[in-house]
Amino acid sequence: MEIVAIVLSLFLLVTFAYRGFSVILFAPIFALFAASFSGLPILPGYTELFMAKAVMYIKSFFPVFLLGAVFGKVMEETGMARSIAMETIRIIGKDKAIFAVVFACMILCYGGISMFVCAFAVYPFAAALFKEADIPKHLIPACFIAGVFTATMDCYPGSPQIQNIIPTIYLGTTTFAAPILGFISGTLLVISSLAYLEWRRKMCKKKGEGYGNHTLNETIIDPNATLPPWQISIIPLLVVLILNFYFSMVFQWNDSLLEPFRALNVPLLAKSVHNVIAIWALLIGLLAAVIIACATGHKFMSKNTTVKAALNAGALGSLLAIMNTASEVGYGNVISSLPGFMEVAHALLGVGQSMPLFNAAIMVNILAGITGSASGGLSIALDIFGQHFLQATAAQGIPPEVLHRVVAMASGGMDSLPHNGAVITTLAICGLTHREAYKDMFAITLLKVVFAFFAVFFYMATGIY
Repeated sequence: MEIVAIVLSLFLLVTFAYRGFSVILFAPIFALFAASFSGLPILPGYTELFMAKAVMYIKSFFPVFLLGAVFGKVMEETGMARSIAMETIRIIGKDKAIFAVVFACMILCYGGISMFVCAFAVYPFAAALFKEADIPKHLIPACFIAGVFTATMDCYPGSPQIQNIIPTIYLGTTTFAAPILGFISGTLLVISSLAYLEWRRKMCKKKGEGYGNHTLNETIIDPNATLPPWQISIIPLLVVLILNFYFSMVFQWNDSLLEPFRALNVPLLAKSVHNVIAIWALLIGLLAAVIIACATGHKFMSKNTTVKAALNAGALGSLLAIMNTASEVGYGNVISSLPGFMEVAHALLGVGQSMPLFNAAIMVNILAGITGSASGGLSIALDIFGQHFLQATAAQGIPPEVLHRVVAMASGGMDSLPHNGAVITTLAICGLTHREAYKDMFAITLLKVVFAFFAVFFYMATGIY
């Protein structure tokens, strides 16, 4: 009965999120619905379990959400993100529309800009490009998935996205963990995604299917609009990458930095400086990038906005993003604490015990699918099973850096089910429905799952990471 309640709870959450209801409100309701079938008291379950885990997530990652959202908003309002996207598409050429859109998204994502800003920045050019080339519009969201949710999100070393940061907290690694393994897997994933999208384009062309007649969110690009030069626009992205690398891999942090706070009995204090270096390094990079973007791009802002307005809007936007994800983390932690779930989890952990990386990839995929969030599912998996995975991999001589790369990649697999917030937002930006475009988005998601396991088998076969 407990497992039935968990499945029903998840079905209700997916349905309500799919229909646009707030996850912040309904995640605790459906989590406690499932918990009630296991005999857990409802109110303590909410305040002491759901909220405790949500707060831990906020404590660990809100600074990244805050500066990341502010950086993205400044890049959007100054036109810098759009300038980079336009130049990328111009260089690659209109005859390679799919590759141009995917690559533009990859550049922005790897530079630290969120998926939402990537989509907003690239969509106008993607729509115009696809219309001119008569490529079906319903392939645009899949191009965004291929550009943002694949290699540059959690495969490539040094990615400043949250999915690549979370493992550093639990595993004591850096965002540059297993660089060769990540680069090879990520590059093959991008190539496979592009091959799939090109195959879909040809199939649609054979059927006589073109861009289509669309009226929702159709954009008109003003050729006279003033955008900052791309050479200036790219500087903040490079600053994020360079400073993140320097403070993660080169700079020597003082191991005693946390001691004054330990003496104060500060709650939720990190165990070691090494567990927060990745966060600190990225914060330094993002802060410097925000300052540079404001200083060089403010004169390109429209008359309707200001630097202050962009900073405020970014800060407010970060609150919704962190609360949505924290609510999904709270939901997942309530579900994962139930006896019914733990029975299933331990059964799964018993599958292929000699391959702990394989087990880790499976568990992260399942929890990411349950929460509809890559970062949420990854946080829950590492919170509950992180030490188990570390011990199991260490027993086989597998470095934690390899575990980092595998679980980060796995988190971006089944998270992209229909109730995923990023999927819903991407479709809304493009003016499309799940029925029109989700099939191809899900296909790219399945490729991501395949290459997460490819990374496992590649390492086991070669030992290269």
